[in-house]
Amino acid sequence: MALTVRGLVERMGDALRLTVLGSPDGLSREIPTSDASGPGLVLAGYTGRFVHQRVQVLGQTEVSYLASLDPARRQEILRTYFSYPIPCVMITKGQSLPEGMEGEAIRSGIAILVSALKTQEFYRLITPFLESEFAPSLSLHGSLADVFGVGLLFIGESGIGKSECVLDLVERGHRLVADDLVLARRKGADVLIGRGHELQRHFMEIRGVGLIDVSAIFGIHSVRQQKRIEVVVELVVWNNNLQVDRTGLDGELITILGVELPKITVPLNPGKNITVISEVIAMNHLLRYTGVDAAHAFNERLKSQMIKRTADVGKYLLDDDE
Repeated sequence: MALTVRGLVERMGDALRLTVLGSPDGLSREIPTSDASGPGLVLAGYTGRFVHQRVQVLGQTEVSYLASLDPARRQEILRTYFSYPIPCVMITKGQSLPEGMEGEAIRSGIAILVSALKTQEFYRLITPFLESEFAPSLSLHGSLADVFGVGLLFIGESGIGKSECVLDLVERGHRLVADDLVLARRKGADVLIGRGHELQRHFMEIRGVGLIDVSAIFGIHSVRQQKRIEVVVELVVWNNNLQVDRTGLDGELITILGVELPKITVPLNPGKNITVISEVIAMNHLLRYTGVDAAHAFNERLKSQMIKRTADVGKYLLDDDE
């Protein structure tokens, strides 16, 4: 859903300590971008590179500049400024509006939001909020768990056992983030954050049992609100023709919202302890962060041994010829 000025006020009004002035009709305006910045040279009369789609932030410098102008010049600049379809105007440090500003805002149907925060603190809070709101997002069918601090996203066909696997992990002390529906949102260039839907957060559907409240059964420590997705674990049904990685040398990747993640395919057959395997996947991922790659270390050991054996055979053949 589009973010409106009213939505921003409802969700960030307390944190930003906002007071609403200007036109009430301006609260229904849509905020089209994640950027918030000062108007720059437009207040000096240059509008050639004015990006009016951004949330407009006026700090002490801009407000004092407007207040220093003679009334006729100030009115001219404000009329030009508010003639653009800007989403809203933010005034920081709780400053009083320059004379004539609120009248022009009302005439143009634009809301003015006055924040009691200093400009730097204001940007520190509003920037991540806007970036999060406009970050690319996607709904994924799967279950997300925090295992040893690693976000494991379990995917696979419906009924294959994703929820049961995560439930077993929770029983072993790990934490549930979301079951069945995972809302993924990209943060920055390479970070993918997953969370559950507001309505079904921390509820799980266990076939044959029904819906359960994980936090009520296992305690508040068994759940968390969101987690970075770091490894995708695909559960598949075992068959003799299934091709799976046996050594870990040829790592598989999956791209979600432009972020590449390691993907591990785990075939399921009777007796396989998928919970312990999931814990090993998480611990192995942590080891790779420290520079320990078991597959590559074993491969180097084999190559070293083969080189040594080849050298020994060559030496033996030379001695035999002599």
